Formats: sequence, C-alpha cells, structure tokens
Amino acid sequence: MSDDPTLSETRLRDADRSQAAILLAAREEFAGHGLAGARMDRIAERADVNKRLIYYYFGSKDELFLAVLERVYADIRTAEQQLHLDEVEPVEAVRRLISFTWHYYLEHPEFITLLNSENLHRAEHLRRSDRIQEMNSPLVQLLDGVVERGRRSGVFRAGVDPIQLYISIASLCYFYLSNNHTLSAIFGRDLRAPKAMAQRLSHMTELVLGYLMH
Repeated sequence: MSDDPTLSETRLRDADRSQAAILLAAREEFAGHGLAGARMDRIAERADVNKRLIYYYFGSKDELFLAVLERVYADIRTAEQQLHLDEVEPVEAVRRLISFTWHYYLEHPEFITLLNSENLHRAEHLRRSDRIQEMNSPLVQLLDGVVERGRRSGVFRAGVDPIQLYISIASLCYFYLSNNHTLSAIFGRDLRAPKAMAQRLSHMTELVLGYLMH
C-alpha cells in the first residue's frame, strides 16, 4: 500500500494543505502579537492542526517565523511581476510601481507589522535565509532595466541605483502608513482620510519622478 502512487499523491496534497494552513495562521499570529508574543498553541488552533505537526514541518517558532517572512516576500515579488514593468514606457512603469507598492501595503498591513517585528530582531531570521536574496534579485534587475530604458531615451537622469530607488519608493509608502497614528496626532490631521491618502500617492509619485526625470 505504501507504494501506491495515488496514496502518495494524496498524502503530498494533505501535507501541502496543512503547511499552507499553518503558514496562514502563523502570519496572522505573528502580525498580531509579534515574534515574542506569538503562541504556537494559538497557531495550531487557527490552522486546525495538532501542534506537533507544526514542529514536524517547521522545527521551531523561529523557523516558522522565517518561513512566514519568506512567504510574504514571495507574495509581493510575485504580485510585482504581474505589473509587467518591462512592457510599458519608463515613466508609466515607475508610476505603476509606486501605486502598486502603496496599495499593496494598504491591503496587506500584516506585511508592515511583520517587517517591523523582524527589524526589532535585527533581521536575524532573514540573514539565515537561503532564498531571500535570490527572491528579490529579479525586482532589482527589472527596475534596473526600467531605469536604463529611461536613460537611453533621454527621459531619466544617469547614475540611478535601482536598489536605492526601490528603497526610496518603499520607504515613502511604508513610513507614512506605519507611523500614521502618531503623524495624525502630532499634525492634528486625519492622514487616513481619503483626500489625504490621495494627496500622499500624488506627492510620492511627483517626488520620485522629479528626482528621476531631467
């Protein structure tokens, strides 16, 4: 019976489903409580699995946290590939990337909270990852291509570092959203209001393109 290919495929599908459920539950738990406050019992309950199964698949809470981080990075990188930045003219490509990054952070607040948690731990988990740099290199290559096309056509300035450019785009979106409560309090303005959010996206886009364009 153990050599039955149908049975083996069923077990593999069950294992995949279990791991996917664990990762989803862990993402919610880590995003809600941070690494230190997360509890494996609650993750097991959310995923509807035995806690021992989590340790069987992932080894420890730290390894599970790393797996969650790798998954959320894989998700945003996959979504970015759907923008087809290499198929549109450079200015539109940059506009599209800024808008995408802004809306992705808005729609996936857990991404910000998970990164905040990992930064508190000085990226000790991501530093151990065998996948994270390889996972992010296609984005850098893609953005480098956009910048180079813009330079060759005379639209963009020369000497733009694609990594610095992406960090600037991400940070403009990230800081505003991760610090929205404090910024709203100290400036006495509802920075989550629809008008304020629209103004922010427009401002970020003009700021980045103002740097890039002649």
